[in-house]
Amino acid sequence: MKVRIWHALALVLGGVGIFINTLFFNPARADGLSEKLQTIVLPPGFEISLFASGVTGARSLALGDEGTIFVGTRSEGRVYALKDSDGDFRADTTYIIAKGLNSPNGVAFQNGALYVAEISRVLRYDAIEKHLLNPTRPVILSEAFPTDGHHGWKFIRFGPDGKLYIPVGVPCNICEEADERYGTIMRMNPDGSELEIYARGVRNSVGFDWQPDTNTLYFTDNGRDWLGNETPPDELNAAPKKGMHFGFPYCHGGNIADPDFGKGKRCDDYTQPAINLGAHAAALGMRFYTGEQFPAEYQGQVFIAEHGSWNRIPLFGYRITLVRFEKNTAVSYETFAEGWLDGVSSWGRPVDLLQLHDGSLLISDDKAGAIYRIRYIGTH
Repeated sequence: MKVRIWHALALVLGGVGIFINTLFFNPARADGLSEKLQTIVLPPGFEISLFASGVTGARSLALGDEGTIFVGTRSEGRVYALKDSDGDFRADTTYIIAKGLNSPNGVAFQNGALYVAEISRVLRYDAIEKHLLNPTRPVILSEAFPTDGHHGWKFIRFGPDGKLYIPVGVPCNICEEADERYGTIMRMNPDGSELEIYARGVRNSVGFDWQPDTNTLYFTDNGRDWLGNETPPDELNAAPKKGMHFGFPYCHGGNIADPDFGKGKRCDDYTQPAINLGAHAAALGMRFYTGEQFPAEYQGQVFIAEHGSWNRIPLFGYRITLVRFEKNTAVSYETFAEGWLDGVSSWGRPVDLLQLHDGSLLISDDKAGAIYRIRYIGTH
């Protein structure tokens, strides 16, 4: 009877899409995910749990001022909002605050407003946490981006300079485009003005963050395909200033000249990676850890969500990795959490990370349609 009441309420709300646990969560699916999470291998003292299930296609994450977790998607065309009202670190209420959008992968939050990046435009939903049941009509901030679907989905975040950073992936595996917008990270003011190119030579970045001590932009970049299982690597790059070029399509991984576009080029002429990552790992979301819950050895380090390979044999990625820094320099790259890949198949694909106020980390998974929480409980 309760399910029918909530279903009727959702219909009355004109498809706005508020779903309470009794309706939106599939208990069997949630229980199944909880069991699968027991296979995830973490360092001693860490544990992983289910924060939300049934979040179909969950990708980029953003945190609102009132604790709302906003979730973008790629092929589903939806943007979700999750609320943990009782503070037990499990979502109690799930809202669908937008639907029918064109790959709204990117979400960012600033000054009470939710910013959503589709393939060719950026929207703003004002006072969103006051209107989760009935969001106001979005403001179109910019329609200045290419319409290509290939690598067209976007990750967005606000930088320390108050500007919104927006990558534009290339519409190919490997190509040299005349349109200077391709293969860049762009930025603009919160009102959509002064759009400019910040970095070039970036094949496809779907995650970035700023180092707390230096305010340097670091971003993941996915390497090209079809040069073999072990090459070229994905990259973690540092862009401390505007105008740097990171090599694509001429050079990969700092010193690998492209067989088609690298002739006559010197790889040393381009900005070298801060550190190379695994080939075909599909490194996406990344965060500098700034909390205090994890041990000191993790503070100031980078966590990366590796979505996993699609054309490598055997499969690779499907995990959370850690890049360690010493004196603001990346020095090592290691696995932090793994288990989503089971031999020749996977049951989950990590996409993005988000640090909560208590210092724990949320992980989105677009294959399982779930959000996980990793926390440190100490060793016994």
